[in-house]
Amino acid sequence: MLPDKSQFTVLIVDDDDEIRYSLGRVLGSQGYSIVPAGSGEEAIEKIKSGLSPDLVFMDIRMGGITGIETLQHMRSLDSNLQIILMTAFGTAQTAIEAMKFGAHDYIMKPFDVDKVLGLAEAAISAANDLKTADSYEVKVNSEDYKDGIVGNSPAMQEVFKIIGQVAASDATVLITGESGTGKELIANCIYKHSLRSGGPFVAVNCAAIPDNLIESELFGHEKGAFTGATTQRIGKFEQCDRGTIFLDEIGDMALATQTKILRAVQSGEIQRVGGTETITVNVRLIAATNKDLEKMVEEKTFREDLYYRLNVFRIKLPSLVERREDIQDIVDYMLQSLLKERKAKAKKVTADAMNALVSYDWPGNVRELGNVVYHSAVVAQGDTILLKDLPSTILQAVGSIGGAAPAVSPTVESAQAVDVEKPRFDPYAVTSKPAKPVVAEVQEKVSAVESILPQPQTFVRSLPETYDFLYGELKEQKKKRILSLIEKEMIERAIEDTGGNQARAAEILGITRNTLKKRLDEYAGR
Repeated sequence: MLPDKSQFTVLIVDDDDEIRYSLGRVLGSQGYSIVPAGSGEEAIEKIKSGLSPDLVFMDIRMGGITGIETLQHMRSLDSNLQIILMTAFGTAQTAIEAMKFGAHDYIMKPFDVDKVLGLAEAAISAANDLKTADSYEVKVNSEDYKDGIVGNSPAMQEVFKIIGQVAASDATVLITGESGTGKELIANCIYKHSLRSGGPFVAVNCAAIPDNLIESELFGHEKGAFTGATTQRIGKFEQCDRGTIFLDEIGDMALATQTKILRAVQSGEIQRVGGTETITVNVRLIAATNKDLEKMVEEKTFREDLYYRLNVFRIKLPSLVERREDIQDIVDYMLQSLLKERKAKAKKVTADAMNALVSYDWPGNVRELGNVVYHSAVVAQGDTILLKDLPSTILQAVGSIGGAAPAVSPTVESAQAVDVEKPRFDPYAVTSKPAKPVVAEVQEKVSAVESILPQPQTFVRSLPETYDFLYGELKEQKKKRILSLIEKEMIERAIEDTGGNQARAAEILGITRNTLKKRLDEYAGR
């Protein structure tokens, strides 16, 4: 819950006097300071004159400039301003434009007041976070991480040391680690720092190529070697002669192909599919897998001799959970990269959002973190990622949400749907009487009338005009009339007790609002 809400200012922009009044009453009853404006031009002028609202509720269709145009102007004055647009026309265009130009949210008219209050509190919380939350200090210079590998943790320092040891050699390297830990980045880094950096670097995902095609992909094929082989094809090993080939997910490779890989590693010789010529290639091999190759060797699903050929130097990448201290630097690097590529505008993260990122367990490792950062940077409305901008899966996992919806008082179902008549009524007036289905209570009243017939005034004290009728003519055929009178009294009582709030009165009576309006129309016509 927010602290004293009176310290937060809500600007309500709508050219409909009744909407401004009703919405102002709803939000004002919660303690917010309300400032009305009858047009987009007036709202902009108020902000230029020094008004600094924490939240803006604004209609999209107004006389003069539209809500979307006003939103764009307001955002140019304050990129962190929280704006909720209101509309009676829920088209796709409306939703897309509202979010595209940086609205915190938008809400349909007639709107549910509980939802209005929930949105208001969420937006005010976001505004408060931007004012009060310290963003973490930017420490990373993207130029220091040209290889794209970020991390100062002890685990990553060990990885860097091994890269330095093997880079200048032609030794085969096996990179292991969970999916998403950045194995291809490490392979690319080894290549860039190697003596072969002037040659080609070719990456092949073995798991993505069907078994019947991988041999052709790696070693090429001759024309006519199989159905569909209409031309000669040069394979990946030939393409990266004097360079480096990276075989990712090598644990998914079929045994038959493993045999040919072994020959290529041992002798530097290959044959195209369907060919008889032996081709010599000079290729450095780097392989990677997220599987347990030792176990696969025991199970005879991976060749032991190939395993030893690959495992000359081994680099085991830690999971992201094993190097949580690197998360802040990784996030900062990712944001700088997105900013440079103009994919998003956010460039910093609030401390509570960063704490949530650090606390999460990251089953998808750095790859998942990259997706989350991109998502959050796009969703963020200003230059700062707030806690609310993180995906709900992250917030739920770290316990940052749950019970987040503010507790609100029972209110009218819609600020626009309120039947506003003079004198004005308080939309927060509620009855203390229990909600009981109207039919059940009417039946109880009928029984009460029959039992207290000698002194009916104890029940009908508020309906003196019906006293004689009830006292003198209570008969079986008149019960329908009695029911109608009792129902009328109950409806009038509910309307009175709720200060004229028809939605709340209907809820208490146990009937729909449409039924209530129908009954009131009937009474008015009598």
